[in-house]
Amino acid sequence: MAEVEEVPLFDGFVEMEVFPVGTSNTVRGNPEWFIGRVWITRLCDTAVSAPLRTQRIVYEPSARSAWHSHPLGQVVHIIGGVGLFGRRGFAPRIARAGETVWIPAGQEHWHGAAPDCLVEHIEVQQAQAGYVSTWMEYVCDEDYLQPPG
Repeated sequence: MAEVEEVPLFDGFVEMEVFPVGTSNTVRGNPEWFIGRVWITRLCDTAVSAPLRTQRIVYEPSARSAWHSHPLGQVVHIIGGVGLFGRRGFAPRIARAGETVWIPAGQEHWHGAAPDCLVEHIEVQQAQAGYVSTWMEYVCDEDYLQPPG
């Protein structure tokens, strides 16, 4: 039988944390970064400055982010509803509950709800040099309303 090396679960410097129901704050999305009603819940606010950022976002129908990018990319997992994801020069794509979207590092994109349906998703991204997003201009109706590709 192969010998198994025992690996400690914690390094002794940072304690595991459990965030009980009701301890996360839900706030309205910054109107400089979003069009429409958007609700953001940070899933993990730790005392330690960690590079991993996770949040749950709910976009009401027709709500969407402004154009933006992430220095190390982003993973978005759809929990419910119908989401739209757009990148510069391309028609938006549809993502539904249970689907996951990978957005590469530096890719200018937007995401939000379909015109007639909200979307809820979990997003994960890493900070680089202290930031997770570079925000740009609002997504115009012409880009948002393109037939999905």
